[in-house]
Amino acid sequence: MNRSTGSRSGWFLPVVAASLLTGAVAADADVGAVRVLMETEYGDIVIEVYPDRAPVTAGNFLRYVDGGHYDGATFYRTVTYENDNGNPKIEVIQGGIGDAEAPYEPIAHETTEQTGIRHTDGVISMGRGDVGTAASEFFICIGDQPGLDFGESRNPDMQGFAAFGRVLSGMEAVHRIHALPSDAPADNAYLEGQMIESPAVIRRAQRQ
Repeated sequence: MNRSTGSRSGWFLPVVAASLLTGAVAADADVGAVRVLMETEYGDIVIEVYPDRAPVTAGNFLRYVDGGHYDGATFYRTVTYENDNGNPKIEVIQGGIGDAEAPYEPIAHETTEQTGIRHTDGVISMGRGDVGTAASEFFICIGDQPGLDFGESRNPDMQGFAAFGRVLSGMEAVHRIHALPSDAPADNAYLEGQMIESPAVIRRAQRQ
């Protein structure tokens, strides 16, 4: 499947732009969890998705998986404390098919306040611009990133991003992707230094 290398709408734009849960929330999160195997050229990543906690966001991700839309997609962006242009600074890798190619409509925004799934190490969440624009783009946190939660200032709207699962195994692959050279041309100044020169291919994503 061909992937666009042009403008993407799921960015963390400045104008919009190990343990997941604790206590009872952690116990509840495992109920009805769905595991997804994401095979990449840098190793396999196994993700646990929580439809019970984040039904809209998890359901959206799973329909992309079930439809084969992430097969041949890429991780194309790596954000580090050194190259991040937002505030507070974060570390993540971002992937997807490009929202311009998304086959489904954007989804309603589920905040971390609603789901209880915070942006801790290994958590997977949806990229978005304005509230209600998340579609195909997702990112994985490297280290705890509380600035991406509801009520924090990373986005001027203070609504944070919609987390819906976490990496169970394969953080080694995530770190390899995070360390890739990232001097590819960017289509706006905010993304300069973050575009991976040779994007990491997602060979296949499927339920386990």
